[in-house]
Amino acid sequence: MQIAILSDIHGNSLALDAVLADIQSRCTIDAYWVLGDMAALGYDPVGAVERITALPNARFVRGNTDRYVLADELPAILANARPEDPQQLKAMLESARSIAWAKGALTATGKLPWLAELPLEQRMTLPDGTRVLGVHAAPGTDDGPGIHPDLSDDELRALLAGSEADLVFVGHTHVALDRTVDNIRVVNLGSVSNPVTSDLRASYVLLQVDTSGYQLELRRVEYDREAVIAKIQQSAHPASNFLIRFMRGQQLRKPQN
Repeated sequence: MQIAILSDIHGNSLALDAVLADIQSRCTIDAYWVLGDMAALGYDPVGAVERITALPNARFVRGNTDRYVLADELPAILANARPEDPQQLKAMLESARSIAWAKGALTATGKLPWLAELPLEQRMTLPDGTRVLGVHAAPGTDDGPGIHPDLSDDELRALLAGSEADLVFVGHTHVALDRTVDNIRVVNLGSVSNPVTSDLRASYVLLQVDTSGYQLELRRVEYDREAVIAKIQQSAHPASNFLIRFMRGQQLRKPQN
């Protein structure tokens, strides 16, 4: 059995198309897991949702931006801004405007109710007994700092405590990671869109499963980011400059510790 696992599409249907084409060129896929942040913070929220909901045998979980779109959590987003940091405040404002814009597009096309049905997590047990958990940020949550390379083993152990899983897949931070602590392996998929590292390619994971165990492959896929920039500009997106910065590698992540 082959499962493709991806996350953080952020309304970028061109990046998503490149990932899906790479998946289909590699092998026959039996199932898809999509771990949140499907629509908001991108130029094409509707197109992204249409593509993933058409995938065969697909499972989904909600991400924090999916919840923001549903719950009108703009005050919560802005509450995280630091007034003394004008650049950070500007980014938060653009993020809030982007989420409101995505909600309008999804509401107008009847896609919003689908977001409302998304669960927090997905679980399965592989033929060899490996317990798999898929969630957006960390076990039990779709938000917060998430699972990132700066975590110590003790910090990672605390996040995974009570997960009742042997293999955990997450997204959220847009930084790929593969670590094991206390026999729990956690894999961050990176992101399909909105890169925050120097490697601007889209990323996802292929999970190959049989009765003897499993194998993982992190795939990175190049796509036409200049074409995405053109789409952003054509869309009259309210936070176009914010989105374009991702495509040009200008939103690099800062270490959290």
